[in-house]
Amino acid sequence: MDTIESNLKYFMENHGEIYEAYEHYGKLLHTKGGPLTEQSRWLIKVALSTAGQNPYALKTHIKKALKSGCTREEIEHSILLSASTVGFPKMMEAVLTLREVMGETEKTVMTE
Repeated sequence: MDTIESNLKYFMENHGEIYEAYEHYGKLLHTKGGPLTEQSRWLIKVALSTAGQNPYALKTHIKKALKSGCTREEIEHSILLSASTVGFPKMMEAVLTLREVMGETEKTVMTE
């Protein structure tokens, strides 16, 4: 179990009621927040995760986008659209994460 998953487990065990309220809030926003389609909502979340440089959320949102019926190409397009707003390096990191999720490459850590 990685550090993020371990920390989430800790939080859920020690602050379960708060986590449940947060999770319920997120589900309501996703399903009742407006007229966007399921696929559009996940593509937006992919772009937001790209902008926020949150690899854990990005992986989760990519997987959920795929499950909702989004194509790999649609997901990559939502990532590419972020470049002019959040910067080329963030976009490229997200493309690498997509490729990792799709089993196209293993993520490597760059060393100096």
